Amino acid sequence: MFTKILIANRGEIACRVIATAQKMGIATVAVYSEADKEARHVQLADEAVLLGPAPSRESYLAADKIIAAAKASGAQAIHPGYGFLSENEAFAKRCEDEGIVFIGPRHFSIAAMGDKIASKKLALEAQVNTIPGWNDAIETAERAVEIAKDIGYPVMIKASAGGGGKGLRVAFNDKEAFEGFTSCRNEARNSFGDDRVFIEKYVLEPRHIEIQVLGDAHGNVIYLNERECSIQRRHQKVIEEAPSPFISDATRQAMGEQAVALAKAVQYQSAGTVEFVVGKEQDFYFLEMNTRLQVEHPVTECITGLDLVELMIRVAAGEPLPLTQAEVKREGWAIECRINAEDPFRNFLPSTGRLVRFNPPVQTMHQADSAERYGVRVDTGVVEGGEIPIYYDSMIAKLIVHGKDRAEAMAKMREALNGFVIRGVSSNIPFQAALLAHPKFVSGDFNTGFIAEHYAQGFRAEDVPHADADFLLALAAFVRRKSRERAAGLSGQLPGYGVKVGHDFSVIALGASGQHRYTAVHVDEVLGQIGSAVLAIDGKRYAISSPSRLNDICIHGTCNGAPFTAQIERGTKRNPLALVVQHNGTRIETMVVSSRMAELHRLMPFKAAPDLSKYVLSPMPGLLVEVAVQVGQKVQAGERVAVIEAMKMENVLFAAADGVVAKVLAAKGDSLVVDQSIVEFV
Repeated sequence: MFTKILIANRGEIACRVIATAQKMGIATVAVYSEADKEARHVQLADEAVLLGPAPSRESYLAADKIIAAAKASGAQAIHPGYGFLSENEAFAKRCEDEGIVFIGPRHFSIAAMGDKIASKKLALEAQVNTIPGWNDAIETAERAVEIAKDIGYPVMIKASAGGGGKGLRVAFNDKEAFEGFTSCRNEARNSFGDDRVFIEKYVLEPRHIEIQVLGDAHGNVIYLNERECSIQRRHQKVIEEAPSPFISDATRQAMGEQAVALAKAVQYQSAGTVEFVVGKEQDFYFLEMNTRLQVEHPVTECITGLDLVELMIRVAAGEPLPLTQAEVKREGWAIECRINAEDPFRNFLPSTGRLVRFNPPVQTMHQADSAERYGVRVDTGVVEGGEIPIYYDSMIAKLIVHGKDRAEAMAKMREALNGFVIRGVSSNIPFQAALLAHPKFVSGDFNTGFIAEHYAQGFRAEDVPHADADFLLALAAFVRRKSRERAAGLSGQLPGYGVKVGHDFSVIALGASGQHRYTAVHVDEVLGQIGSAVLAIDGKRYAISSPSRLNDICIHGTCNGAPFTAQIERGTKRNPLALVVQHNGTRIETMVVSSRMAELHRLMPFKAAPDLSKYVLSPMPGLLVEVAVQVGQKVQAGERVAVIEAMKMENVLFAAADGVVAKVLAAKGDSLVVDQSIVEFV
């Protein structure tokens, strides 16, 4: 067994590998960029080596620097995590040549599965179901149309070297096939330097289901059940679960056996994932093989009780697999939500900056520890006070729950999301809560088009209706009443001017455009019970009890006997008297006042937000990489104005209306904050 390994990665996956290495008694070496010098993985490792500047190509993708760090530190092996160099055939070969063990598959296995056209041919030879299609590179758009007609519409046009949704088009007729081939080829050439394109049948109502495989150097290969990964946004997974609520035991076995056959065909040694597209009749076809550890591996760990990182390390050290196919378990149900630094209410734009507050829900299930099951697990690479940099992907954490069945897992996930406190940057937690509450998701009736179908116009606050909106008002009144009680108990108050607690309040739900809602609430204290009260709203009764402190953001308690977790904050930038309540993805801003104050509040004029239509504002924090206009230039609506780079993505800003540029307020290379003015029009 190794005594020291280097982790050639960052963020939560680096921390995840370190956790298992420590459990195994193996020393760890972290590598980091200048942007990550205070990062959590650097603090957790036994040693840390600076690679270089923040951009990935100068740090985490710099193979020479990583090899040199391994040699200098005496690390016998390198774990690549996922992303960066994890599926880089040349890096795996270089490790082997340098006498360093690559904790992953052999370079020839990576090569065989890294090319989509070659991998499909291999799958055919291994008698794995493949989608009908044309697997050789297609030279012209006219030939693409002929092939598409032979296969039968709809078809999918894909770049051989594609990934992450790039180099992919769906065509339903000749015109779309012609145009899709041309644009797909150009995109592939620009993004990957490889313009080979192939065509295959597009499966209607497809589900994305993947099989986890594990092989060793002794020819043993097993499959560890499946993961359901159909909830995707722009081809990026959002929620994953294991097992799938869709496939039968017979389909699971057939998919698993074919995945093992493919892995054996390429002499696969390590953890890997064979991805399938599954039709509505449970017909399944090989999509691709990911020759690395997957982001969503924790859900497999939960239902099998295995530590996949440990098994990868043991296999890399030459040990045989410690279990047979018959010994693979499938216990309970696991769900993972990816918690990303993005604003779902602003079209999921990246959100970077300092994590002012970061309090994950309490973990009751340790990382990769099968001794404690059926709980909550948080895999993260950040800490409170840390920075979310603009240079890397947007993932803050992975929230994983394990329940006895799917219903229990969903209930646990909703409560865990309610208790996940993130401040300083925006997160997609409200969107995750909305997905978990959607009737189609709850029933398991979804496919890869679920988000595009149900959130075609983006995500809005009204997309998360609360099952009992008055509960949120009751909670605001409960917290306000408790703070009044504490204030009334302070000593030294002037006679006749002391704080009076009162029983009758008005809760004002504040509307962004001045459409406020006023609701009368009566509060009765429960005698002899600190932290308890009964509230009456429109004939409904809410008996709330909570041991949480008044300065806690996360509030735990019971309402009418049922447990709840919610978040409440005092004050906003606009209104220091506000109480902001969040529960099950719904967020409301309230004021809890006396009846007389509510009467006076109704008379207050509404102050409209300033007119910013003459400005182009930065919708996110990021780096201004281009300003495409200059002072005095006439600009038409839809014309390109500026380009901002954040979290490995370029975002182009367009003019909303015709106008003439009056001022350019930011320069190329500037670091922008949210809503910073870039261009002003006359």
